[in-house]
Amino acid sequence: MLGARGHSTLVVDRLTGIYDKPRAIALDHEILRHFDNMGIADEVLPHIAPFTASQHFGAEGQLIRRIDMVPEPYPLGYTPSMVFTQPPVEAVLRRHAESFDCVTIELGTEMVALQSRSDEVVATLKNASGEYQTITAKYVTGCDGAWSRVRELSGMRLEDLVFDEPWLVVDVQVHEAALGNLPQTSAQFCNPARPTSYIMGPKNHRRWEIMLLPGEDPREMEKPENVWRLLSPWLTPDEGKLWRAAAYRFHALVADEWRRGRVMIAGDAAHQQPPFIGQGMCQGLRDVSNLVWRLDRILKGQSSEKLLDTYTVERKRHVRALTGKIKAIGQTICERDPAAAAARDARILAEGGGKPPVLTRQEIVPPIEEGLIAAEGTPARGLLFPQPVIVEGASARLLDTFTGPEWRLVLDGRRIRAGEGEALAEAIDGIVVKAVARQNDDAADPSALREKDGVLSAWFDRHGAVAALVRPDHYVFGAASNVETLRQQIADLRTRLA
Repeated sequence: MLGARGHSTLVVDRLTGIYDKPRAIALDHEILRHFDNMGIADEVLPHIAPFTASQHFGAEGQLIRRIDMVPEPYPLGYTPSMVFTQPPVEAVLRRHAESFDCVTIELGTEMVALQSRSDEVVATLKNASGEYQTITAKYVTGCDGAWSRVRELSGMRLEDLVFDEPWLVVDVQVHEAALGNLPQTSAQFCNPARPTSYIMGPKNHRRWEIMLLPGEDPREMEKPENVWRLLSPWLTPDEGKLWRAAAYRFHALVADEWRRGRVMIAGDAAHQQPPFIGQGMCQGLRDVSNLVWRLDRILKGQSSEKLLDTYTVERKRHVRALTGKIKAIGQTICERDPAAAAARDARILAEGGGKPPVLTRQEIVPPIEEGLIAAEGTPARGLLFPQPVIVEGASARLLDTFTGPEWRLVLDGRRIRAGEGEALAEAIDGIVVKAVARQNDDAADPSALREKDGVLSAWFDRHGAVAALVRPDHYVFGAASNVETLRQQIADLRTRLA
């Protein structure tokens, strides 16, 4: 993302190659939107598959809840929930980063010291040969994982959100003949004897996340004979190839600060959450998409460094809110007391009127609730902005193709014309202005882009808005119900960006 914006960037990685086992397995439409903005969607799509509906089974094996996707037309233009195979997707990302002349990648290199000054950061690096070098940078971002050295050296601390469970994560490449014997949707087996998650990955990749019980040694449980014993209700050793078995403690942690001076942290360095709805890697991508557009403006002299003040505010609250929801789901799944599990099953079914209720995964991910967004009470503030399919003659492309991941003023072409919006928005440097209307609406602005399915028109109607100011990370600064309100929002945004 920084390379695409032309910024001189040094990437330091202690490892020399890509870890060849799958770790992250889930992503969503927001993250694929970023991949598409980067220009790599076509390369990663062969390694991605839709996330099937998930079923939750209670203590007696009965269906108690379904988690599904929202129906088409999809709000961001992609399947809302997906699974992927990490090593080949990571390879695509690395090749893409290497393609920028302004990006230098140092593999087999470790940062051993870090000093933040008022106008720069000084880092000491050690390469595989044991040689040291000192580099200076305007900013440093630590995307260096749960045991982040950047976080440690900068004095940022993790807050415990009180979730600590030992689990065994098992990935299997299942033989074709055995696939039909396995559950045909992802599943949560909320059995108090041993809670287990089952995830359908792309192609023949299947994952089990299995709770370890008191007294079980995590290292012993990773051994193949014990793994196959745990998988025996579903699979035998001659029906698949064991790809990975790794014991983890699922935590819920968030850093107290995400920035100290010119040093920031992102991803697992800033937060860790249980994996029950597959949002760990998604949260990391949200962090960097939130951070990059801020750094871009600061490095180009368009905004002051104060723009970074809202990075922690926005992302920490978002992570805490989502982690709270994930914890609640996890605690439901992880109930070990049989009586409490039976009461849980009855309560969930009662909430569905006696039938298994259906939730959508997208309802679980919260909006941005504070930070660089319009005043409380403003329509659509902090929501992800939709992305309709735009039709031009015989071709159809998604809206971001016409705007890029920039500041945008998007107008309801039925009610306000692009020219009027351009005159209002000229105070915001680099902003893109587009009007959008339904495909066959002859009364709309003739210059408006034409959307295929009415996704955006319905969104404007739902929020009572004629226009929306949208950030480069696709979150809505605010929507306006009329031109005068829009003028005020633009003035507010200009002041806050400066």
